Amino acid sequence: MIWFFYQMNKDASLSEDLVQNVFIRVLKYKHTDTEESKFITWIFQIARNVNYDNFKKIKKHQHKNIEEVDYTLNGYDDIQKDIETSENTFILKKAMQLLSNEKREFLTLSKFKELKYKEVGQIMGCTEGAARIKVHRALQELKEVYLTLDKR
Repeated sequence: MIWFFYQMNKDASLSEDLVQNVFIRVLKYKHTDTEESKFITWIFQIARNVNYDNFKKIKKHQHKNIEEVDYTLNGYDDIQKDIETSENTFILKKAMQLLSNEKREFLTLSKFKELKYKEVGQIMGCTEGAARIKVHRALQELKEVYLTLDKR
C-alpha cells in the first residue's frame, strides 16, 4: 500500500500518513466491504480516494522532482551495464511522472501491483475491458515519453 502512495506522490513521509488514513477509513467503513469483490480491490478503492482527497486538500498542481537515482559501483565486471541500467531506471521514473495521474494509477495497479484487469476496473470505476484499454494506452504513451526522453 505504501508503495502505491509513493508511486503517486514521491514523498515517503506523506505516503506513510496516507496509509494510516486508509486504515482509519477501513475501520470506519468496514461495513461497506462486500463479498462480491476481493478485499484488495476494496482497500485500493479506499486508497485511491484517500490519495485524491489529499491531492484536493493541498491543491497540488505540480509534481515534485523525481528523486535522484542513487547507484553504487560495486566492482562488477561490467560497470557500463550498471550505469546504463541506472540511467534507464531514471528515465523510466521520469517518464512515469510525466503521465497523467490516471494513467500512472492504471499502470501502477496493473503492472507493478499485478492486479487483474477486472480488479483494476473495479478500483478505477470502469469495466474490465475499459481497464485493459486504458492500461494499453498508458503503456503506449509511456513508451513514447520514454523514447523521447532517451533521445536527449
